[in-house]
Amino acid sequence: AGSRASLHAALRTLLTAPWPSQRHLRSCLQLLAVLQWVLSFLLLGEWVVSLLLLIYLVFTSFWPISALYLAWVIFDWDTPEKGGRRLPCLRRWSVWKHFRDYFPVQLVKTHDLSPSHNYIIGSHPHGILCVGAFCNFITGSTGFLEKFPGIRPFLTTLAGNFRLPVFREYLMSGGLCPVTRQAIGYLLSKNGTGNAVAIVIGGASESLSCQPGVTTLILKNRKGFVRMALEHGAHLVPSFSFGENDLFQQVVFEEGSWMRSIQKRIQKMMGFAPCVFYGRGLLSVRSRGFLPYPKPITTVVGEPVTVPKIAEPSRETVDLYHEMYVRSLLKLFNENKTKYGMLETDELRIV
Repeated sequence: AGSRASLHAALRTLLTAPWPSQRHLRSCLQLLAVLQWVLSFLLLGEWVVSLLLLIYLVFTSFWPISALYLAWVIFDWDTPEKGGRRLPCLRRWSVWKHFRDYFPVQLVKTHDLSPSHNYIIGSHPHGILCVGAFCNFITGSTGFLEKFPGIRPFLTTLAGNFRLPVFREYLMSGGLCPVTRQAIGYLLSKNGTGNAVAIVIGGASESLSCQPGVTTLILKNRKGFVRMALEHGAHLVPSFSFGENDLFQQVVFEEGSWMRSIQKRIQKMMGFAPCVFYGRGLLSVRSRGFLPYPKPITTVVGEPVTVPKIAEPSRETVDLYHEMYVRSLLKLFNENKTKYGMLETDELRIV
């Protein structure tokens, strides 16, 4: 009888307990969406799990699965360099809408992009995890296809990521491609028109200077993307993600310090920069952890710089169009900075 009474009391308590509100449920879904993304791209979660699974299967009766997948990877080795294998349904996953709303992220169009041309979109700044670039150019949550009809966006990332089992399939399905001359050249010359290849030009080096209140772009000597644009006649489009540098707090080591030299050495060997940073915790914004702070990101896509097709552009021609691109980027930044959380006195530092 006592146990029955206790059970009844527990049921009454459960029934009278307040159910989570829709707002609380949305917040939980947004947090989970960001968590799975961070684990995927910061800790390479899918790669670690899939690799362990493939190794485990080798020692079981299911070993043919691992053997067949290895054969598939060998056969499919060059696909990332030839446009990849995107799945449009992945862009429409509802999880990306929760991901977008967590910050939130929005995409602002300032000029039309004609489907009769190809484009290289310069994405700035790198930040820690390139949240703005990923959300706008890989997911469909911010309406890129609706705002730029007829344009297929691609985002470049480290070529080494496409050598990781299973993870490579995940990257290609979203429209990511290696940041190599061969992969970018294929999209700009052998994949028709209407392609927009987004390149985070500052790369890993720029992430080392990422901190709130400071906007430093590594761009002055980054001219390879301009040369490729000229070789293929692809127009150059600047874009800037306001708020990208506010998502994490980073411990920035001074130039010349031993920690800075270690970071640069690892970056040179591995292709990525090991940043020392922190964000919010899983259970509270006020605690420290590895999740980004929920701060708004606004990616503004600027006016295209018309580029002619020159098979072998001279250094002077590359410098000329690089200067035109920098001026267009500075114009975009200065015209929009006060609209999206920055001060009139804030400047864009290009090194």
